[in-house]
Amino acid sequence: MNESGRPQDFLLSNPRADRVRKVAQLAGRPARLKRREFLAEGPQAVREALALHQKRVAAGEPGIVLEVYASESCLDRHPELEALAEGVSAYLTTDEVLAAMADTVTPQGVVAVCRHLDATLEEVLDAGPTLVAVLCQVRDPGNAGTVLRAADAAGADAVILTGSSVDIYNPKAVRSTAGSLFHLPVVLGADVADVAARCKERGIGVLAADGYGQLNLDVLQDQNAARRLGTGSAVSDYALENPTAWLFGNEAQGLSEEELALADHRVAVPVYGAAESLNLGTAATVCLYASARSQQAGAKAPA
Repeated sequence: MNESGRPQDFLLSNPRADRVRKVAQLAGRPARLKRREFLAEGPQAVREALALHQKRVAAGEPGIVLEVYASESCLDRHPELEALAEGVSAYLTTDEVLAAMADTVTPQGVVAVCRHLDATLEEVLDAGPTLVAVLCQVRDPGNAGTVLRAADAAGADAVILTGSSVDIYNPKAVRSTAGSLFHLPVVLGADVADVAARCKERGIGVLAADGYGQLNLDVLQDQNAARRLGTGSAVSDYALENPTAWLFGNEAQGLSEEELALADHRVAVPVYGAAESLNLGTAATVCLYASARSQQAGAKAPA
C-alpha cells in the first residue's frame, strides 16, 4: 500500500501496454463505431459521466462507464472521483500512460471509457420536449460541443444531429461539452426533414436560425414580453414560449435552402455592430436562451 492507502499493485506504468493502446484507439472514429465506446477526459467530464453512471445503476439500468484511469495526483485533487467510481473498474496510472491514452497534449489526470449513450428520435419526442436544438451539417467538433453545452445551460430537452454532422463522441467534441453530454439526450444520424415533420405533427414549432430571416429575434422577444404583460398586441409573429425546435446550420454555409424550407419561420439574430455575423455557438446560444427565457416567463405567468 502507498501513503494514500491505494494499492500499488494496479499501477499501470507501461504506455505501450495492450490495454493502453486499446483505450487510445478510441481517439479514432472506427474504433468508437465498432465498439460503441468513447473517451471522456478530465475531471469535469469524468465526474459527470460517473454521476450519470451511478444514477442509472441505482435505477436498475445499465451503467455507462466501463473503466476509469487516473493518476494519483489527480485523485488527491479530486477525491470525489473515487467515491463516484464505486463499482467501476478503476486503475491508477502514471502520467506517461495517461498521455498515451488521452487525445490532449497535456492530459488532465483522468480518463473514462464510456458506452455510447445516444437516444432515438422516438424517445426524445415521446418525452414531450419543449426546447430542442437541431444541428444540420455542423462539421466542427468544437462547435457541436459548444452548442450542446449551450442547449444544456438553456434547459433544452435534447440535441439532435443530422447524419452529415460531426461525431459528437469525437474527443474534442466531448471536451467542448464540458460534461453536458451526460446531462441531456442526444440523437445522432437524424434526417432533418423527418425531424421537422415529426416535430410539427406533435405541435412543436420549427424555427431556422438564419442571418437573412424575415423575423427579428429581438422583435419577437419584445412582442412576446408585451403580450405576456398585457402592454401590447395580443398577437406576435411567433410565440417563443411554445414548444420549439431550432435548426442551426453549417458553420460556413449556414442552412441550405432545402433546410430553410422545412421551418415555420426563419429568424435572424440582429447584428448591431460591424461584425459580418455571429459564429454558430454564439448564435445558437442567443436563440436557445430567447426561447428558454420566454418559456420560463410563460410558466411563471399567472393563469
